[in-house]
Amino acid sequence: MRVRVIAVGTRMPAWVRSACEDYLRRLGAHLNVALLEIEPGTRSAGGSPARAIATESKRLLEALRPGEHVVALDERGTQYSTRELAGWLGARKQAGEDLALLIGGPDGLGPEVLARGHGRWSLSRLTLPHALVRVVLLEQLYRAQSILNNHPYHRD
Repeated sequence: MRVRVIAVGTRMPAWVRSACEDYLRRLGAHLNVALLEIEPGTRSAGGSPARAIATESKRLLEALRPGEHVVALDERGTQYSTRELAGWLGARKQAGEDLALLIGGPDGLGPEVLARGHGRWSLSRLTLPHALVRVVLLEQLYRAQSILNNHPYHRD
């Protein structure tokens, strides 16, 4: 199984890049995870974000591959405990489908992206900056994978 985190935004702060690289490196031997950055849509001060969301949605949908199990990161999605996430990830691995996890831009994901997904996942009821979502998502994938590998990283 291959996992692709497809995220809107290409200019992340150094700490985000560093943290993402660290978790991608840690995951390397156990779970094939790649991060694909999508150019954000153009926003104007005081303008409606609708055009930017539409542009980002088109780019996200074009980035998807046939047969990928698509999950949209969305604040209205299903929340998992870490152990539940590990079980879900284990089931996804057993299914053998590649996985695409979609992170929207600052204004979220468009309805056509949400409709394309096989599910929605909420990392928290809190609204998180989309840059931070990358780090939290990769850390949680690493944590879930460590549970599946019986590695002591996660402690209940």
